[in-house]
Amino acid sequence: MRTGELAESAWELTSRRKGARAVLGLAGPPGAGKSTLAQALVEGLRRRHGPLAAAYVPLDGFHLSNAQLERLGLVSRKGSPPTFDVRGYAALLRRLVAEGDHDIYVPDFDRTLDEPVAARHVVRPGTALVVTEGNYLACELPGWSEAREAMDELWYVEADREEIRRRLLERQLAAGRTPGEAREWVWANDLPNAEVVEASRDAPWVKRAFHWSGHD
Repeated sequence: MRTGELAESAWELTSRRKGARAVLGLAGPPGAGKSTLAQALVEGLRRRHGPLAAAYVPLDGFHLSNAQLERLGLVSRKGSPPTFDVRGYAALLRRLVAEGDHDIYVPDFDRTLDEPVAARHVVRPGTALVVTEGNYLACELPGWSEAREAMDELWYVEADREEIRRRLLERQLAAGRTPGEAREWVWANDLPNAEVVEASRDAPWVKRAFHWSGHD
């Protein structure tokens, strides 16, 4: 699907909320382009409807820190479902729906630091739509259904397996891994995570599933 069509569908959610803040979730496997699409939707809606039209809220800000991963013995599984603070994420979404009269700060993940960072994004008072994205939003796993309760709609972003593999390898190489390390990480960690996500594609709470055509 094209960005303009998706933006129009996303904006329709705000009319259903009658002045309250709407939340659109984007699920899909790692490397499918969710964060790029989410930011493209936000930027396009702001150009069309003003700076308070939409705001971006990534699940990646709720990665557990490396210190916590070491404590839990999950360093080698970074990016898998138990390596996220899903209940903290769900609590933020509830705040975004309930609290519309003040700034709400949103964390993100810094790939250079390889750590989550606080308050990289902000949702301003009067923001009409939150676009949030993350791998596991459609999964029937502990905590994720609580996050979905705050969403007006959940969409699933698809991508071909070979395209996912290529993007994930590029991501690991950009993070400083050697080609061998990058291949090992993708095959041992990222692709199994993608399989978990792909199993959620046809969940009844997914409103639509599509391949995004990229910027247009």
